[in-house]
Amino acid sequence: MSDPLVSTGQAASTLFEIPAHTELPLFTPDWRVLEENRVVGFNGRHISARPFSLLRSQLIKRMAARDYRIVGITSPAPGAGKSFLSANLAATLSRLPNHSVHVFDLDVRRASIAESFGLTGETGLEKFLAGDIDDLRKVGRHVEGTNLALYPCFLNDLDTVQLLASERFAAFVASLRTLGEGHIVVFDMPPVFANDDAMVIAGQSDCYLMVIEQGRNSRKQVEDAIRLLEPADCIGSVLNRYDGGVGDPYGYSYGSYGKYSDYFSKAE
Repeated sequence: MSDPLVSTGQAASTLFEIPAHTELPLFTPDWRVLEENRVVGFNGRHISARPFSLLRSQLIKRMAARDYRIVGITSPAPGAGKSFLSANLAATLSRLPNHSVHVFDLDVRRASIAESFGLTGETGLEKFLAGDIDDLRKVGRHVEGTNLALYPCFLNDLDTVQLLASERFAAFVASLRTLGEGHIVVFDMPPVFANDDAMVIAGQSDCYLMVIEQGRNSRKQVEDAIRLLEPADCIGSVLNRYDGGVGDPYGYSYGSYGKYSDYFSKAE
């Protein structure tokens, strides 16, 4: 076999190449887009980023204690602010020294990472998952000045369960597990009750964070969601307050924010 990369139908023992950040095209976010989408985690000096910095510290500590590398982020149902939290956690993780952060949008049907960061294109992670491409360098973007690599999805009508339950996806996750110490992989997962994609992804992850919306997600709903994801390890939960409207396609916003022009001034 001359091609060292996996294509659809090949055995999961054959691994993909996971690009180093330096191999990916550079991407400089527009601070106006970040502000509009409430992505505040890049600016550690602003008060609105503090909750995400605290979450980052707790997450890193718990993952290190259990030798975890791959964490998923999900919620019981749409509307909890899961994608908003994923974007901000990714941004705040990118400020960690001596770490490389890889974020994959696996909420394929409701992809939001591209919109949150202002990414555009025609080749997203959905094409890789479907076997149309094998080279992840055609998908990923290295956020300039950070340790963050983003792998977005774009609009599609794929049957995601077949993709995520495939040997190809298992080989992809196995490839991520070969990354050395200092690498953190974040999966932006679908909500648990949206479809069965989250259950499939959780089975391939080390752990997951459960995002809960105050006043909307009942205790029974949360307990049922955690039970459906067993035996995956729920490493923690995040309680969000619903303000409505922006920052997440499910409808979520968080408090008040300052401008990001001081961070991404090159976007002027």
